[in-house]
Amino acid sequence: MAQKIEQLLQRQLYVFDLPEELLSTITLKTQSDRLVPETPPTLPTSSSQLSDKLESDDGPTKATSCNLCGLSFPSVDDQRNHVRSDLHGYNLKQKIKGLKPVGETDFEKLVGELDESISGSESSESEDDDVDEQGNKAKQSTLSALLKKQARISHPEFDDFTSKKNRPGSGKPPLFWFSSSSLPENMSLGIYRAIFTDAEQEEESHILETIRNKQLSPTQPLKMKSDGGLPPPGTDIGPHYFLAMIGGGHFAAMIVALAPKMGKKHTGVDERSATVIAHKTFHRYTTRRKQGGSQSSNDAAKGAAHSAGASIRRYNEAALTTEVRELLQSWKSLIDTADLIFVRATGSTSRRALFGPYEGQVLHNNDARNRGFPFSTRRATQKELMRAFVELTRVKQSTIDEAALAAFNTPQNSVAATPTASKPPKPAKPSKEEEAAILHTSQITSLIKRSKVPALLGYLKTNAIPPTFTFFPENHHTPTPLHLAASLNVSPVVIALLTKGAADPTLTTEDARTPFSLAGDRATRDAFRVARSELGEQAWDWDKADVPAALSKSEVEKREAREKAEKAIEDKAELERRKAETDRLRMESEVEDAKRREMRVGKGKTLGGVPEKTGAEKREEAARGLTPEARARLERERRARAAEERMGRLGR
Repeated sequence: MAQKIEQLLQRQLYVFDLPEELLSTITLKTQSDRLVPETPPTLPTSSSQLSDKLESDDGPTKATSCNLCGLSFPSVDDQRNHVRSDLHGYNLKQKIKGLKPVGETDFEKLVGELDESISGSESSESEDDDVDEQGNKAKQSTLSALLKKQARISHPEFDDFTSKKNRPGSGKPPLFWFSSSSLPENMSLGIYRAIFTDAEQEEESHILETIRNKQLSPTQPLKMKSDGGLPPPGTDIGPHYFLAMIGGGHFAAMIVALAPKMGKKHTGVDERSATVIAHKTFHRYTTRRKQGGSQSSNDAAKGAAHSAGASIRRYNEAALTTEVRELLQSWKSLIDTADLIFVRATGSTSRRALFGPYEGQVLHNNDARNRGFPFSTRRATQKELMRAFVELTRVKQSTIDEAALAAFNTPQNSVAATPTASKPPKPAKPSKEEEAAILHTSQITSLIKRSKVPALLGYLKTNAIPPTFTFFPENHHTPTPLHLAASLNVSPVVIALLTKGAADPTLTTEDARTPFSLAGDRATRDAFRVARSELGEQAWDWDKADVPAALSKSEVEKREAREKAEKAIEDKAELERRKAETDRLRMESEVEDAKRREMRVGKGKTLGGVPEKTGAEKREEAARGLTPEARARLERERRARAAEERMGRLGR
């Protein structure tokens, strides 16, 4: 039985198609059973508090230097500015935690990895969140954003309890947690609360019965339209969700059935996947580059701008709203029958596009089915919607050591009982084997990222590192060098590890992903296929490694040469087309100038007897004597005015 459960947990569990072995044994864990510390650790947050504490431990520093960051300054003012910097504040936090400070270069790298919140970035949050009393959006400092990100990375299993909204006693956590007699004692299963109706959430005692009633049998794939449109009339799609994201000029919507569809991998193994009933994406240029925010928000705050770009953005906002509402109207029958509606609308303008009010609106603010996504989302795309659906309906697995949490909750160890205990205990010193593994992990990772193939192979050979080497500390996403090289799309390293390093392509991650499945471009996937050709079919179980049919180097080179030739032909045709278009426009301009000369009063003379100048002559006279930069600026202004006139004609 235990072996069977272990095999079930190797694949991702789908909420609406759980195995009977788990359904018959799971029980709901109450909030008190989760053994979460009642009072989170409290640390001094301001720079002055931290500095006072460190001075008491290490003594005062020199006036023109910082012993903590290892920096010297030419003046006291520079030293004071450094104390107020994010680098100094971050190193103070590091010292409080018992960790080593970082240098300026390392800190810049950490800050550079933060996701940007401006329009067009991969991360999107609501523009209406964190608003102060004056109605202005409160901005996080770089330091606080970095610390929050590191806290989530270090302790992802505590995300449900450490946030301000989800502490015990201050609200409901976003997940229901379950235990099972068939699972290890320290393993819990989590299901998002958002996929249950309000009535089902209130009846927590009947939540297990609700989950059992939601189980759906796999179905055969439906006949869908290739353009992402609606299925044929009369098609029974069963229970389904409507998901939509809008913000920064990006819109994506999808209707997905809850019953999994049966299919087969290329290896012949059965698999279950989601059935997308309909999907659609739009994009319009509506946000101000580098400044963020929609044009309508800027107009409301500062008044209507009169630039060409502002006019274009206003027009695109109206066009995007029209397109979105027309799509919702065409999907009305499916949206009305959806079990739940998940929406992420960034900003008041985006919310008005969806929820109006307007005549014939489909979505309503007071609909009990409305839900937000209980996790961070990125740019509105179909891929992101599918990721969000998978995240919502996937059962989470957590292996928290509850005995350690119980010990942490004892009075002698709790922060509430000992407020002076501000530093956590130092971690155990790693063994010699672990130190060697950490060193090898650092060196190998660096060589792979820089694509140093000879140096990598030499390092593996010199240190006698086996082909089955796994990184330490454990990396769940890329546990082996081959996984890392494939995920980074470093094709030369991939083929070298396979053909010369004897790397095993059948090793999988915790979520059963092979190195080939992590490859993100064709060149990296071709490297696996070329290795299969060179090593032969007997070297590895290539089907188990998900590697397609073998491909020789000569076949790859021929294909690349053919594609290069085709691209050259296309580029030449495009160049000729542009040249012809330029010639046509020049001819039209010359014809228009000739017509204007013929229409002058008195056969080429004005009423005053002075010949009228053409538009080109006027522009040349205006630009005479100007520097090249001033001429370029004058030309940009002329084009902007022309664009505004065109937009005005379109508006009429």
